[in-house]
Amino acid sequence: MKPFAYARPADVAEAVRDVAAEPTAVFLAGGTNLVDHLKLGVARPDLVVDVRTLTSREVTDLPDGGLRLGAASTNSEVAADRRVLERYPVLAQALLAGATGQLRNTATTGGNPLQRTRCVYFGDVTTPCNKREPGSGCSAVGGYTRYHAVLGTTAALPDPTAAETCIATHPSDMAVALAALDAQVQVLGPTGERTIPFTELHRLPGDDPSKDTTLDHGELITAIDLPPLLAGTRSAYRKVRDRASYAFALVSVAAVVSGTDVRIALGGVAHKPWRATRAEELLRGAELTGHAVRTAMDAELAAAQPQPGEGGGNGFKIPLVNRTVVATLRELTPEASA
Repeated sequence: MKPFAYARPADVAEAVRDVAAEPTAVFLAGGTNLVDHLKLGVARPDLVVDVRTLTSREVTDLPDGGLRLGAASTNSEVAADRRVLERYPVLAQALLAGATGQLRNTATTGGNPLQRTRCVYFGDVTTPCNKREPGSGCSAVGGYTRYHAVLGTTAALPDPTAAETCIATHPSDMAVALAALDAQVQVLGPTGERTIPFTELHRLPGDDPSKDTTLDHGELITAIDLPPLLAGTRSAYRKVRDRASYAFALVSVAAVVSGTDVRIALGGVAHKPWRATRAEELLRGAELTGHAVRTAMDAELAAAQPQPGEGGGNGFKIPLVNRTVVATLRELTPEASA
């Protein structure tokens, strides 16, 4: 582990100033992701700034009927909150599907959506990885791709030596639910406060796979707001994985059905939580029959680019996504499941 300085500032503003002033500084909250990467040599900051006790740990009601999740609230606390269970079950289910009870007791609302990919090549500092070391290439291409992206990549078989190549997936279950809920992210940075729609927090690899989010250096998440929902709104989260516990998603689906509106977010398939906007457009106002949902998801997945590789690649994800979305919406609208 590379030696680093450690700071415990007195307030959020001081923490932001400390990180903004040091190009390699990072925030530390629960540490469930960062500490692993410090040990592996993936993260090599010169300064670690502890913010765990600086932001709110409360879940509070908003005037418009929504909820504000303080950035320091733990995954366990949010999942157990009565208001979340009753009004946003998709979020509670997603949180309980992640990691283990011990990790959920430590992981935070502000930190969980910012965890980095669990790509095995990203975690192995002996291999080239554009996300870890920009411009070095992508070892995942042609390698073990079972857990890798099928949406949002640049080509069916990217050039593994190209600086922009990355087929990693985002690992957070919580983030998929927040994308489906149209949550809002409250941020404090060196230039002041701003609000980011959750669907705009994460980014695709583009020309720089090392950047996971649209946050500027020194910006700190202080809270995440859940919007009010119409009466009768139904939501659910479904996760498909290789084992029943402590495993990342091969495919996951967060679905929200509110009146004639349908919102669908996918996990395990892209560099970011993937909003299925094409499918949503086709399903909005329609009867959610199995045929209609499959047709809409076929349209959504038309641009999917499965990756060949060791063990057969990840092409299985495409039909698996379709079936998982159908099963999730059938759970929410059993009267229209034919």
